[in-house]
Formats: sequence, C-alpha cells, structure tokens
Amino acid sequence: MMNTQLQTIPTLTPGGNVNAYIQTVSGFDILSLEREQALGQRLAYEDDLDAARELVMAHLRFVVHIAKSYNGYGLGLADLIQEGNVGLMKAVKRFDPNKGVRLVSFAVHWIKAEIHEYILRNWRIVKIATTKAQRKLFFNLRGAKKSLSWLSNDEASAIANDLGVNLKDVQQMEGRLASHDMGFDAPADADDEAASYAPAHYLEDHSQDPALAVENNQFDNLQVDQLRSALNVLDERSLAILQARFLNEDNKATLHELADQFQVSAERIRQLEKNALKKLKLAMVA
Repeated sequence: MMNTQLQTIPTLTPGGNVNAYIQTVSGFDILSLEREQALGQRLAYEDDLDAARELVMAHLRFVVHIAKSYNGYGLGLADLIQEGNVGLMKAVKRFDPNKGVRLVSFAVHWIKAEIHEYILRNWRIVKIATTKAQRKLFFNLRGAKKSLSWLSNDEASAIANDLGVNLKDVQQMEGRLASHDMGFDAPADADDEAASYAPAHYLEDHSQDPALAVENNQFDNLQVDQLRSALNVLDERSLAILQARFLNEDNKATLHELADQFQVSAERIRQLEKNALKKLKLAMVA
C-alpha cells in the first residue's frame, strides 16, 4: 500500500523534464541522523506514510547520483531514475532504524538492484545475462577494460581473477557486449543487397519441401544401387573382408581376426582392404 501512494508525489516525475526534476530533488534538505531515526521509528511502529514520504524525498538526490553512473548503457536517464526510485521505496519500506545504519547505506543495494534489472531487461532484445556470474561480468567488464580494443589473454585472465569468474566467461561476455541486435526481417526501405544480409533471407527452412524430399530419396536409392553394382566387381575374399570390416554393424572384425581366418598376415589384410576400397571408389565414379 505504501509504494502505491508514494508514487503519486505531485510534480516529481523525471519522465517529464529530467533537468527540472534533478534541480528540484537537489533542493530537498538532507536529513540529520536524529531526524532520520525519528522518521524511521514513526514508519516502523505507526505505519506513518508522511514519514515514509519525507524519507523518500530526502534521498531522491542519491538515486539521481547512482542512476547517472549507468548512463553508458544507451538507456534514458529518466527511466533509470524511475527504476532507482522504486528501489528506494522498497528500501524505505524495509528500513529498520534500530540497526544503527543510515538509510542511504541500506538503500544503495535496492536502488542498484532495480536499475540492474531494468538494464538487463531493456538493453537488448535477447537477454544478455542470466546467471550470477554473467550479471557480475556485465556490470563490471566495461569498467575493467582500459581501452576499446579486445582484451588480451593476460588482461582477460586478470579480470577473471578479480571478479572470481572463469576466463571463458569473460571472453564470452566481451563478445556479447561487442555484438548488436539484428532484426529477422530487413528494414522496409532496404535495397536488395542490404536485404540479402537479413536472417530471413538465409535462414529459410527447406527441409520439409516435398520436391527436395523426393530428390534426396532418389539420390539415396541411386547411391545404394551404385554400391551394389560396385561390390560385384570385387573377388570373393575382398568382398568378405569389406563386409566383415564395414558392413557388419553388430560385430566388426579386426585385421588380426581376418588374418587368422584367411591364414595371411594382418598387413596383407590391410592391403587387400585398401585395394578393395579403391576398386569400389572407381566403380561408383564410373
């Protein structure tokens, strides 16, 4: 109930004029420790929404400061501030003045958490970070890189050690950050050459095409017929060796087993096998 009412504070909407909003919230007084404790007590024990309102408004400037640090993700500052304000209100609702911790220190976690979720939801169409390690990399890798060039193996290893993640995770996230979304279809005003690069042009599925299915079936039958004809050119021993070595799926024979069977050396069996395969290849090509 508290969150809904707090969001109706008049004239404090960063989506309207973000500069005017920042100027307004910067004019609110910072609470003393004693005043903050008193307001926290009223909210915790009396559910006083006016106390909650004052706590929120006094800390809106801190949300702006945190939101500005996430400007490099291509999202609007007003939207980042709005999400941060949601986190601030959640922090105020959970604030316990008896813990001896200032609200601003407690609220930082909640403010950043809401901003992080918003960025991950909106930075790309496809969600770029899902695991805890990927989230950590997403928000730390940019700051860890010293230039816009690709990381060397030593640099990537150092970042992996600092963040407590695998080297492979660092390299994968770097590639994700460097990539961009691509529409499945080409833009309406794209020319023929540009349209040919759209996934819709080259990801078409032809596997269920009836004509292609008939063609593949005919090709398979032709291959089988050619193999049968080619096997007829082999002598009885060569044919038996190929059948035992390649056509018997249940129990394929070894060179030494065939050597014992035909009373020759294993090397001789290998030579006969090689010659038989060569004859097969020539017969199927002809």
